[in-house]
Amino acid sequence: MTPEQLKELIFNIIHDAAMSGAIALDPNAVPEVKVERPRVREHGDWATNVAMQLGKKAGMNPRDFAQLVVEKLVADKGVDHAEVAGPGFINITVNAAAAGELARTILEQGTQYGRSSARAGEVVNLEYVSANPTGPIHIGGARWAAVGDSLARILEASGANVVREYYFNDHGSQIDRFAKSLLARARGLEAPEDGYGGQYIEDIANAVMAENASIDPLKLDDPAAQEFFREHGVTRMFGEIKKELADFRVEFDVFFHEDSLHESGAVDQSIADLRDKGVIYENEGATWLRSTDFGDDKDRVIIKSDGNAAYFAGDIAYYLNKRERGADHVIIMLGADHHGYIGRMYAMARAFGDTAGKGENLELLIGQLVNLVKNGQPVRMSKRAGTIVVLSDLVEAAGVDAARYSLVRAAMDTTLEIDLGLISSRTNENPVYYVQYAHARTKSVDANALSHGVTRDAFDPALLDTPADGELVAKLAQFPEIVAQSAQLREPHRVARYLEELAGAYHAWYGASRVTPRGDEPVSDMHRTRLWLNDAAGQVLANGLSLLGVSAPEKM
Repeated sequence: MTPEQLKELIFNIIHDAAMSGAIALDPNAVPEVKVERPRVREHGDWATNVAMQLGKKAGMNPRDFAQLVVEKLVADKGVDHAEVAGPGFINITVNAAAAGELARTILEQGTQYGRSSARAGEVVNLEYVSANPTGPIHIGGARWAAVGDSLARILEASGANVVREYYFNDHGSQIDRFAKSLLARARGLEAPEDGYGGQYIEDIANAVMAENASIDPLKLDDPAAQEFFREHGVTRMFGEIKKELADFRVEFDVFFHEDSLHESGAVDQSIADLRDKGVIYENEGATWLRSTDFGDDKDRVIIKSDGNAAYFAGDIAYYLNKRERGADHVIIMLGADHHGYIGRMYAMARAFGDTAGKGENLELLIGQLVNLVKNGQPVRMSKRAGTIVVLSDLVEAAGVDAARYSLVRAAMDTTLEIDLGLISSRTNENPVYYVQYAHARTKSVDANALSHGVTRDAFDPALLDTPADGELVAKLAQFPEIVAQSAQLREPHRVARYLEELAGAYHAWYGASRVTPRGDEPVSDMHRTRLWLNDAAGQVLANGLSLLGVSAPEKM
């Protein structure tokens, strides 16, 4: 019996009691039931506080309400024991056979175990990374890449249709500074004071020159030469960014060019739409959005007094464009320096008549910084970028698997410190190694079982009755709920932390349980049944790692 099945059983008990009038409760007001593992294992396999939630609403003492539920619970063949504890907690012990049946369920569902259709029909536009095409992806952008891609996988596992989007910032002063920097390096000069430095600037300038040998941009006047490097340099830089992301197992469905918003007239149209809604006004020669009417701390300029569009005008048009393309939910992941951005963006969405906030039409996720250390000392400089640590530095030092996992395993709204020595080590102190080794161990057990003639041609879940069996089965049962929570809360790190707990439960089970017979001991149904449980653990470990874009090796 899985937690989902137990929750459904308790819900139905309460709903039926309300329908029959046994309790004075509106049957349509029965909430989703929550069950969790009790802290003290002697209290049972699962516990719920539903009686404390609903007892008073039903005009009953919570303990009396709980007793009514317990009497129905124990009548179910999947429940071995249930009792009321404290002020109204219900502690439940499930039947070993009913619990162990989960191993069969997992192996029958295979890669689909943990997935659901809960968000079927939802279209989510998820924008992440969106680094300016003026240099390699820095370590903060690497975090958004790993977290964003993992979140996309988790939302898809919950049934959503996810559009992965990269906003290509090719309109603005940063591109001009990039082009000037390339031109300066091509001329053998230092980059402008407000330009970009690092070896990559010289590399790109040289590559652009070599690829366009028939044209000598250095003979052009400054505006023409700068435009030449703008066109060819940005294209090459962005090509490198795409490859770097692809090598990091991060792919996008849409690369949206900021310039297109201005060239297509989308910016003007979005402002016209807001004007029609009566939320635009003119003051001191500028055009303003009355964003304070929608929760912002001050009104925002969208057309400056010189007639040029403010950067915020592009944001308005881009959001509207996403909604017009069919996005029910627009999720944008931003860096730590964008907290002041939230109020104006949410106000803009509300001005269009949308909702804003967690799970609404527009949702902004703010991530925090990443610090790299090695031998206790900060890693501060890149060989290529000069003044910043970039994605390729991390991948070179630790590999894609360790890099992705270490960037995802902490809540993204907390500052993250990564120890390069630790995540490169092959020890159980390294979280990704610990989890991957658990998966590899399940495959080793498979191979050893085969050599001893142990196969999955028999399965008796009632034999999975040891404490180690129960702990592993219970941990496997939690996976679907963890995936659902991670999708709902936009927190991929929950999957990583769950996998570490599962790996711990599996390693403990491996130490306490034998899948193969000793010596001349004959192969029994106990061995065969434990092989099912071993393989179920391997499947869930692989499924979870896949959600994080991390490989599940068969040998280590």
